[in-house]
Amino acid sequence: MSLLGAGFQRFSWAVQKHRCGGLMSPGKFKAQKSMWKQQVGFDGKPVSLSPLESQPHSPRYTASSQRERESLEVRVREVEEENRALRRQLSLAQGRAPGHRRGNHSKTYSMEEGTGDSENLRAGIVAGNSSECGQQPVVEKCETIHVAIVCAGYNASRDVVTLVKSVLFHRRNPLHFHLIADSIAEQILATLFQTWMVPAVRVDFYNADELKSEVSWIPNKHYSGIYGLMKLVLTKTLPANLERVIVLDTDITFATDIAELWAVFHKFKGQQVLGLVENQSDWYLGNLWKNHRPWPALGRGYNTGVILLLLDKLRKMKWEQMWRLTAERELMGMLSTSLADQDIFNAVIKQNPFLVYQLPCFWNVQLSDHTRSEQCYRDVSDLKVIHWNSPKKLRVKNKHVEFFRNLYLTFLEYDGNLLRRELFGCPSEADVNSENLQKQLSELDEDDLCYEFRRERFTVHRTHLYFLHYEYESASDNTDVTLVAQLSMDRLQMLEAICKHWEGPISLALYLSDAEAQQFLRYAQGSEVLMGRHNVAYHIVYKEGQFYPVNLLRNVAMKHVGTPYMFLSDIDFLPMYGLYEYLRKSVIQLDLANTKKAMIIPAFETLRYRLSFPKSKAELLSMLDMGTLFTFRYHVWTKGHAPTNFAKWRTATTPYRVEWEADFEPYVVVRRDCPEYDRRFVGFGWNKVAHIMELDAQEYEFTVLPNAYMIHMPHAPSFDITKFRSNKQYRICLKTLKEEFQQDMSRRYGFAALKYLTAENNS
Repeated sequence: MSLLGAGFQRFSWAVQKHRCGGLMSPGKFKAQKSMWKQQVGFDGKPVSLSPLESQPHSPRYTASSQRERESLEVRVREVEEENRALRRQLSLAQGRAPGHRRGNHSKTYSMEEGTGDSENLRAGIVAGNSSECGQQPVVEKCETIHVAIVCAGYNASRDVVTLVKSVLFHRRNPLHFHLIADSIAEQILATLFQTWMVPAVRVDFYNADELKSEVSWIPNKHYSGIYGLMKLVLTKTLPANLERVIVLDTDITFATDIAELWAVFHKFKGQQVLGLVENQSDWYLGNLWKNHRPWPALGRGYNTGVILLLLDKLRKMKWEQMWRLTAERELMGMLSTSLADQDIFNAVIKQNPFLVYQLPCFWNVQLSDHTRSEQCYRDVSDLKVIHWNSPKKLRVKNKHVEFFRNLYLTFLEYDGNLLRRELFGCPSEADVNSENLQKQLSELDEDDLCYEFRRERFTVHRTHLYFLHYEYESASDNTDVTLVAQLSMDRLQMLEAICKHWEGPISLALYLSDAEAQQFLRYAQGSEVLMGRHNVAYHIVYKEGQFYPVNLLRNVAMKHVGTPYMFLSDIDFLPMYGLYEYLRKSVIQLDLANTKKAMIIPAFETLRYRLSFPKSKAELLSMLDMGTLFTFRYHVWTKGHAPTNFAKWRTATTPYRVEWEADFEPYVVVRRDCPEYDRRFVGFGWNKVAHIMELDAQEYEFTVLPNAYMIHMPHAPSFDITKFRSNKQYRICLKTLKEEFQQDMSRRYGFAALKYLTAENNS
C-alpha cells in the first residue's frame, strides 16, 4: 500500500470513529471525504511510487515529476496534520462523552454485531467484523474472562488443549479457566498448565465425579455420557461470587478474540440469562426420519456448544429447580435424553423463551452433517467459532470442510511455547514457581561458556501426560514391573517391537514438537499392535531449547509408574522374550520389597539391522561365540558394562553380586522410590553413570540376574553424540558438570563419597 493510500485509510478510520463520537453527521463525513479527495487530487485509488519513478538517475525521472513528487509530499503532510487534529478533537469529545468517563486507556473495543433478532438471523443476514457504533460493547483491557469447560478422560483432554490454543492465540485479556474434570483429566491438565506457564492464565478444577449424583438420575443416550449433562449444574458448581461465564464444548475452535464474545454480555436485557446460537440442523424439527420424536424446543432449538451464562441472575431465578422440574416432566414421556444437556436446556427455553439472548450463528458454526452452517458466513473474516459437533469430527460433510480442517490443524500443531506471551499493562498474579525459576536463572552467569548447559537444568518443559488412553491395574501380588524408557521421533519404529517383547506395563516419555506429537498420534492410531495395548503410558514432553533433556524425560516416565518396581531401560533395547515374568519372580526371590537392591539385566548388542532374536540364554551364547552378538559397547566403551562380569554370567545359574566401578552404567530393576536422574546432564554423556553412582552412594546392592538379557538394536548416531564428538566446548562443559556433580555428592554423602573422586582420578 502507498503512503498516500495508507494516509487515506487512517483518515477514513478517524472520521468514521469521529462520527461514532457523535460529532460528525454522515453528510458532513461525505463532504469532508470529497474535500480531501480534491485536496490530494485523485479519486481515492492508492498512488504507487515505483522504484523507477523515485530514482533520480532513471530515464523517466524528469524535473516535472520531481515537482509533482514534492507537491504530493506536501499534500500528504497536510493530510497527516488533519488526521492529528481530528484525533485531538476526538480525544476531547470522548473525554466529555458520558459513556467514556473512565477514559479509553483502560479499554479495548470488541466489534460485535449480534442483536439477538432471530428474524434477521433466519433471513440469512450475515455481517462482517465491523459493526454500527451504537453496538460496540467494551471490555476492560485487563478484565478477566471466565471460561468453563467440562472435560473427562484422555481423548477429551487432548481436545481441550487445541481449544485452549485457539483461545490463547487470539486473546488480549487475562483468562480464568474453570475445568469440571474427572480425576484423569485433572491430572493431565493440571500438569500441562503448570508446565505451560502461560502469563495471565488461571486454572481451577472442580471434581466432576462428585457431581455425578446431581445428574445420574437422567437417562442419556448421547456419546458424551454422564459428563454431557454437567453444564446443567454450573450455577451450583462454580464459585458463588462468579457472575458470568462462557461455557464451551471441547470440540470448539476459536477464530477470533474471545473478548468479542464476552462483550455480548453487555447486550443482555431484561430477564435474558442465556446466550445461545440457534441449532443449525433439523433435529428439533422432528423430520429427520419416520417417527423421529425429539425433545420440545423453540423452533429449531438451540445448540449448547457455546453458552453465555449470567450465573448471578440464574441463581436468583432458581435455575436448579427450573431445569430439574422440566427434566422430570419431560422424562415421563421421552424416557431419556438424546443430546444430553442440550435437550433439557431447550425444554426449559420452550417454556421460558424470555431467558434467551440469541447469538448470531457465526458464534457457533456447527459442522455436523446436514446443517445450515454455510448460511453463517460469506467470507473467512466472518468466522468466529467453529464447532465440530459431529461424532465424525474432521470427516464431516461441508463444502468448506477443507478450510475448517486446516484451521483446526493449524492450532493442533501450533507450538504452544509461542503462546507464553505477556499481557503488557496487566498485573499478573504472583506465581511461586515462576518467581523461583526467574531467581534461579538470574543467578546464572550468562558469560559462562557452559551457560546453556546450566540453563537447561531449570528449563520447564510443557508436559502432556497420558497422551493416549491408558488402562492398567497393578498386579495384586506386589511384584509388578513397569518398563521405563524415553525417545524422540527418530526412534518411533522401536515401539511395536518392544511391545511384542514386553507384555507388562510401559511408561514412555516422548520428546516431540506439537506437530510431531500429532504425527505420533496418527502413527499409533494406525498401528494394530499399539492400539491393542492399553497398558502403555505415553507422556509427551514438548521440545524447547537446543539439548535433548534425557534425564528429565526419564524422570517424567519414572514419576508416573504405577507398579512397585521399574525396569530402567532405553528405547533402543529389546528385552528377551519372557523377561517380564522372569523379573516378577526375581523380585520375590531377591526380596526387593525389603532390601535395597538393583537387579542388573546384562546388555548385549548386534550390528545387524535384521536379527534372529535369541529365544534362550544358550542361543544367545552361541551367537556371542559366532560374532553375531557382542557385549554392549565392547568396541567403544568397555568400562560402561565391564563390572557386570560377562565371563561369570556365561556359566552363572544363580544371581551374583558385583561392586560399583567408575563409569559403570548398567540397566537395572529397582523399587519405584529410587532417586531421580540428575537433570544437569543433557544430551550425550554421563546421564546414566551419575544415576548409578547415586544408587551406590545410597547403598544399593548391585545383583546380576543369570538368565536375563537385553539386546541393543543398531541405529544411526544421535545428534547429541555427534555434537559430543565434534564439539570441543561440549566435552569441556561435560567435564565441568561431572566435577560439580562429584562435589555435590561429597557434600551430600560425606566421607563415603570420596571413593568416587578417587575412582575418577584413577580411571
